[in-house]
Amino acid sequence: MPISKERKKLYPSNWKQISALMRIKAGNKCELCDAPNGKPHPITGSKVVLTVHHLDFDPTHNEEYNLIALCQRCHIRLDAKYKAWKRKQKKSV
Repeated sequence: MPISKERKKLYPSNWKQISALMRIKAGNKCELCDAPNGKPHPITGSKVVLTVHHLDFDPTHNEEYNLIALCQRCHIRLDAKYKAWKRKQKKSV
Protein backbone atom coordinates (compact mmCIF):
# COMPACT_ATOMS: atom_id res chain seq x y z
CA MET A 1 0.00 0.00 0.00
CA PRO A 2 1.75 3.15 -1.17
CA ILE A 3 2.22 6.17 1.06
CA SER A 4 0.30 9.22 -0.16
CA LYS A 5 2.30 12.22 -1.36
CA GLU A 6 0.98 14.38 1.49
CA ARG A 7 2.04 11.90 4.16
CA LYS A 8 5.32 10.84 2.48
CA LYS A 9 7.07 14.01 3.67
CA LEU A 10 6.31 13.01 7.29
CA TYR A 11 8.44 9.87 7.00
CA PRO A 12 12.21 9.94 7.67
CA SER A 13 14.58 9.82 4.70
CA ASN A 14 15.72 6.33 5.79
CA TRP A 15 12.19 4.87 5.98
CA LYS A 16 13.00 2.13 3.45
CA GLN A 17 15.83 0.89 5.67
CA ILE A 18 13.71 1.09 8.84
CA SER A 19 10.87 -0.76 7.13
CA ALA A 20 13.19 -3.48 5.79
CA LEU A 21 14.73 -4.00 9.25
CA MET A 22 11.29 -4.35 10.86
CA ARG A 23 10.21 -6.95 8.29
CA ILE A 24 13.42 -8.93 8.94
CA LYS A 25 12.91 -8.74 12.72
CA ALA A 26 9.36 -10.07 12.22
CA GLY A 27 10.76 -13.13 10.45
CA ASN A 28 9.46 -11.83 7.12
CA LYS A 29 5.84 -12.58 8.06
CA CYS A 30 2.83 -10.68 9.39
CA GLU A 31 3.06 -10.20 13.14
CA LEU A 32 -0.72 -10.59 13.53
CA CYS A 33 -1.71 -13.47 11.24
CA ASP A 34 1.70 -15.05 10.41
CA ALA A 35 1.12 -14.72 6.64
CA PRO A 36 4.56 -15.19 4.98
CA ASN A 37 5.88 -12.40 2.76
CA GLY A 38 5.76 -13.21 -0.95
CA LYS A 39 3.61 -16.33 -0.49
CA PRO A 40 -0.15 -16.80 -0.98
CA HIS A 41 -2.12 -15.41 1.97
CA PRO A 42 -3.69 -18.28 3.97
CA ILE A 43 -7.11 -16.56 3.92
CA THR A 44 -7.27 -14.55 0.69
CA GLY A 45 -4.88 -16.53 -1.50
CA SER A 46 -3.37 -13.30 -2.84
CA LYS A 47 0.40 -12.72 -2.71
CA VAL A 48 1.44 -11.30 0.67
CA VAL A 49 3.24 -7.96 0.61
CA LEU A 50 4.46 -7.00 4.06
CA THR A 51 4.12 -3.39 5.15
CA VAL A 52 5.18 -1.65 8.35
CA HIS A 53 2.50 -0.03 10.49
CA HIS A 54 2.89 2.72 13.10
CA LEU A 55 0.94 1.56 16.16
CA ASP A 56 0.18 5.17 17.14
CA PHE A 57 -0.59 6.12 13.50
CA ASP A 58 2.15 8.80 13.60
CA PRO A 59 4.67 8.43 10.73
CA THR A 60 7.14 10.68 12.54
CA HIS A 61 7.31 8.27 15.51
CA ASN A 62 9.68 5.56 14.27
CA GLU A 63 10.86 3.88 17.45
CA GLU A 64 11.01 0.10 17.10
CA TYR A 65 8.35 -0.43 19.80
CA ASN A 66 5.91 1.65 17.71
CA LEU A 67 6.33 -0.36 14.50
CA ILE A 68 4.85 -3.69 13.46
CA ALA A 69 5.21 -5.70 10.24
CA LEU A 70 1.82 -6.52 8.75
CA CYS A 71 0.36 -8.09 5.65
CA GLN A 72 -1.76 -5.71 3.63
CA ARG A 73 -4.96 -7.36 4.88
CA CYS A 74 -4.12 -6.77 8.56
CA HIS A 75 -2.75 -3.28 7.84
CA ILE A 76 -5.93 -2.22 6.02
CA ARG A 77 -8.11 -3.63 8.80
CA LEU A 78 -6.23 -1.66 11.47
CA ASP A 79 -6.30 1.52 9.39
CA ALA A 80 -10.05 1.14 8.73
CA LYS A 81 -10.81 0.88 12.46
CA TYR A 82 -8.70 3.96 13.17
CA LYS A 83 -10.29 5.98 10.36
CA ALA A 84 -13.78 5.03 11.57
CA TRP A 85 -12.85 6.13 15.10
CA LYS A 86 -11.47 9.45 13.78
CA ARG A 87 -14.70 10.10 11.82
CA LYS A 88 -16.74 9.39 14.95
CA GLN A 89 -14.58 11.81 16.96
CA LYS A 90 -15.15 14.58 14.40
CA LYS A 91 -18.91 14.07 14.50
CA SER A 92 -19.03 14.28 18.30
CA VAL A 93 -17.24 17.65 18.39
